Amino acid sequence: MPLAKRATAEFLGTFWLVFGGCGAAVLDAAFPNLGIGFLGVAFAFGLTVLTMCYAVGHISGGHFNPAVSVGLMVGKRFPASDLLAYVVAQVVGAIAASGVLYVIASGKAGFSLAGGFASNGYAEHSPGGYSMVACLVAEVVLTFMFLMIILGATDARAPQGFAPIAIGLGLTLIHLIGIPVTNLSVNPARSTGPAIFVGGWALQQLWLFWLAPIVGGALAGIFYPFMAGEKQDQAVRRTAAA
Repeated sequence: MPLAKRATAEFLGTFWLVFGGCGAAVLDAAFPNLGIGFLGVAFAFGLTVLTMCYAVGHISGGHFNPAVSVGLMVGKRFPASDLLAYVVAQVVGAIAASGVLYVIASGKAGFSLAGGFASNGYAEHSPGGYSMVACLVAEVVLTFMFLMIILGATDARAPQGFAPIAIGLGLTLIHLIGIPVTNLSVNPARSTGPAIFVGGWALQQLWLFWLAPIVGGALAGIFYPFMAGEKQDQAVRRTAAA
């Protein structure tokens, strides 16, 4: 599949992830009398990945996340030569989704970006007031576990055809753990989109939500082959959804 088509699929998948997940947080989480809360937002993020893995995973591999692309690259599942194109497509998709969400959300009287617009943050901008160190550790560990789920579910020895379900439910679970800590990122593109619109503190703290997920993803890319005994001469695979 040509790189341009795969990058387009990554743009679309990341757009849906950010629009669906952040849209649920911004539009629905505290809606009067019918708010979906943390549980609903966690499922929204999981469902975006599950649906897009089935929709376009066979085209691009269904990464939708720079940390996933890095982890798969380190784990010898994804060629380094394609990394930049994937990351650019993912970030642009996240920014586009945030722009569409802003147009919709700002159509309601009283809307304000002061509410955070689903941005990720630490210390005073953590939903639960968690410290920078606590947020850094949470993002590294949760991204590590997310990549372990992806690498395991897409292993050639794993049951075939069910990977998107495991990956989507895995993302739901880590959101249930991490939303109170950082609003949960585990995805630098997802963090970048809303932060651009909020500006100020969100952009100043964005470094953590690039560093921690990429470190966690890379560590999983090292650890999974060591644990699972994958052969280094396996064919390079571009799949987080096969």
